[in-house]
Amino acid sequence: MTEGPINKAKGSSYLIAYRYAFTGVAQKIGIPIGTTATPFYQDISFKINGGMTKLGKFTLFGLAGKSNIEFLHDKTDSTDLFADPSVDSYFTSDVGLVGLKHFIRVGKKSYFNTVLGSSYASSTYYEDTISVADDGATRVLDNTTKRLNHSINTSFNTKFNSRLFLKVGAITEMMNLVLFYRNREFTPTWNQIWDYNDNTFLIQGYAHAKYNPSDKITINLGIHSQHLLLNNSNSIEPRIGAKYQINSKNTISVGYGMHSQMQPLDVYFYRSIKADGTYDQSNKNLDFTRSHHFVLGYDVLPIKDWRIKTEVYYQYLWNIPVSEKASSFSMLNAGASFSPNEVGYLKNTGTGTNYGAELTIEKFFSKGYYGLITGTIYESKYKGSDNKERNTAFNGKFVYNVLVGKEFKFGKEKRNSFTIDAKVTQAGGRFYTPVDLAASQMIQQQVLKGDDYAFSARNPNFFRMDVKAGVTFNSSKRKLAQSVFFDVQNVTNNKNVFAQRYNPLTNTVNTAYQIGLFPNFVYKIQF
Repeated sequence: MTEGPINKAKGSSYLIAYRYAFTGVAQKIGIPIGTTATPFYQDISFKINGGMTKLGKFTLFGLAGKSNIEFLHDKTDSTDLFADPSVDSYFTSDVGLVGLKHFIRVGKKSYFNTVLGSSYASSTYYEDTISVADDGATRVLDNTTKRLNHSINTSFNTKFNSRLFLKVGAITEMMNLVLFYRNREFTPTWNQIWDYNDNTFLIQGYAHAKYNPSDKITINLGIHSQHLLLNNSNSIEPRIGAKYQINSKNTISVGYGMHSQMQPLDVYFYRSIKADGTYDQSNKNLDFTRSHHFVLGYDVLPIKDWRIKTEVYYQYLWNIPVSEKASSFSMLNAGASFSPNEVGYLKNTGTGTNYGAELTIEKFFSKGYYGLITGTIYESKYKGSDNKERNTAFNGKFVYNVLVGKEFKFGKEKRNSFTIDAKVTQAGGRFYTPVDLAASQMIQQQVLKGDDYAFSARNPNFFRMDVKAGVTFNSSKRKLAQSVFFDVQNVTNNKNVFAQRYNPLTNTVNTAYQIGLFPNFVYKIQF
């Protein structure tokens, strides 16, 4: 990574960063990464801040990344949950975005902020069967997904006086999705499942007013609206928040907001093939998922350089897509696995609730040290079309973090420093649907248990401790600083569960773990 000024007089600057992962090195020295296959990935990001001109200030930013992994039949072992000894499989993904931000003042109290952006994401997955007779390979699965978004986000901001601030804006986004999926695993000819290229627009508008009727009271009022052109779904979402500063050390706040969210594009565009060879786009008219948010907070500064903040919250969700037939399926669990959505004939009748309490204790950096403790206890529940309440896939019930750091000055004029930081994280295990071992063994593929067992099992709690130590040398002769850091992640080498899956190599359910003890070395030079 390198960053610095371009033109100091105009205030322009740049930042460019590039990363390449040496996961193969980690594997060779015995550090488990969750699979015997070797993932390769790299990315680059940049940001260029232009100086102020008569036309305003322009900022160009972007990033791009590539990754790929191959699961080869002759390089699998019994510990690998993501490979099949009868096939070679290949996965690649690309992602990129670029944006241009424009800032310009309108008088002394107002300004416009505008961002033009485009983003691209694609992934490909192939499978080749291995012939025992001639050791040849035949392509049996071909899956490509591409998504391209273009957006414009502009807002007008103005300060009427010392007590009233107003912001109004609009966002227009064009979303394009290309899905191509075919297979011939069980048939001599290709079975075309997906083959389409569709797009739609999402238009949003919003207004936010911040008003201070007195020095101790702050009121935030807002309204947000959305319109999805694909099926003309609409939403109008009021929001309000208030903060009362009791005195210089105590503050209480309260807030309410209604929020709506469109479904993932692949859900709207999901097609099921009919007997006559045509496709039925049964999910196209799904409405937004909607929710009410309530929050109550209290903030106190007990002594100098310390802050304690508490919040309690409640969220009620409705209009959740669930299956027409009575089942445990709900879109609230989407994203909990690698599997794409392949469920049609959904309806907006599901519900969900999230509620909990949060505590933050913070020691600001002073006298050479700092500290931060955060903790949350919560519940996350949902109801599918069978109207039974269950844990969601994301219900860990609790999580806490402890972060502490100390700096020691040394050398002439105490110019140099040695720092040590430690972070501890513990979180409750997530719920999942257990594997039906007998059914999986029968067809040599993973089969999950039925609705009666949906999200009934729970992974062990997650625990991880990271320790980082480093030294910084500041030159006394020129503007130059050099830093060396040694960062050990998961220093206790705790075996945190990543997934439990049926493994056809062992013909049983195996467990894959997240990364174990992992050392990391960093050198940084600033000039």
